[in-house]
Amino acid sequence: MSRRSRTTATAACLLAVAAVPLAGCRTQSSGAAAENPNEVSIMVGGLDKVIYLPAELTERLGYFKEQGLTVKLESQPSGASAETALVAGQVNGVVGFYDHTIDLQTKGKCIESVVQFANVPGEVEIVGKGKSIASTKDLKGKKLGITSAGSSTDFLTQYLAGKAGASTADYTTVAAGAGATFIAALQNGGIDAGMTTDPTAQQIKEKGLGTVLLDMRNEEGTKAALGGLYPASSIYMDCAYVAANPQTVQKLANAFVKTLGFINDHSGAEIAAKMPADYASGSGGLASYTAAIDASKGMFNPTGVMDAEGAKNVLTVLSQFNPNVKGKADTVDLSKTYSTEFATKASAT
Repeated sequence: MSRRSRTTATAACLLAVAAVPLAGCRTQSSGAAAENPNEVSIMVGGLDKVIYLPAELTERLGYFKEQGLTVKLESQPSGASAETALVAGQVNGVVGFYDHTIDLQTKGKCIESVVQFANVPGEVEIVGKGKSIASTKDLKGKKLGITSAGSSTDFLTQYLAGKAGASTADYTTVAAGAGATFIAALQNGGIDAGMTTDPTAQQIKEKGLGTVLLDMRNEEGTKAALGGLYPASSIYMDCAYVAANPQTVQKLANAFVKTLGFINDHSGAEIAAKMPADYASGSGGLASYTAAIDASKGMFNPTGVMDAEGAKNVLTVLSQFNPNVKGKADTVDLSKTYSTEFATKASAT
């Protein structure tokens, strides 16, 4: 059984989380000390996405076990909210984009990144074959693909188009998802361009369906597009859970930072060999999956420590286009959206 399908009951419960009160699904308060501090549940925004690769790779390398942890990883079910599940105590942590911690703080929730996997988004803006888009100025009047409304790709798209003088009324936003649905939208004209990650970007390149307009898989491309770093993939947890379970969080940080070092020191082929076979088969084959890892692995931060200026840049972007953050930037305490304590200790050892 693949990791993505092994927790059917939990997935069903989490789908219910998005629509109804959580009392019937609650297993433990995220703020309370865990019944067994060595058992941790983590929801991942997409286990097979390269931007979230450290989650599955850490388990495959045996680093969780090395720390004495039993970690349950599960992909976020379609239609469910990982953040809602985290706040409700359904999971102990989420592997997702750091910017959600800022969004949640404006809603009165204290969630913090404890290991920052990447200080860049790992996203690319892809232009469909034959489309007349040579720069962000050409996005006006176009159909632009994002993962979903309110996603990080949505706000980044708004920011990039806005810098080029285009408001949301000047283009059409299309929820194209990722993987096969994104590729199909690009291929059949459902979108003219869109924002996605590897391995989807690599498959588009190999199929000759589009070209990269903006590459935010590295620091240079991210700074050019966004004016600075933009910390993205991370593991974030409820602040109360972190305070109640510091030893558990430190063990997680030790494992993840060791994995980030492994990624830094090994080739895409060596990393791909450690991952589940269905990740490669679902990404166009082993050669394509390996190329996707090689194209993106430079985005990972080997220390796992948040870049403070990057965090400020995330707030700058969100304050312009996220309706929950707009007008509230001055009330956001960035020091409560991330911790460098655990990753720093892990890097030192």
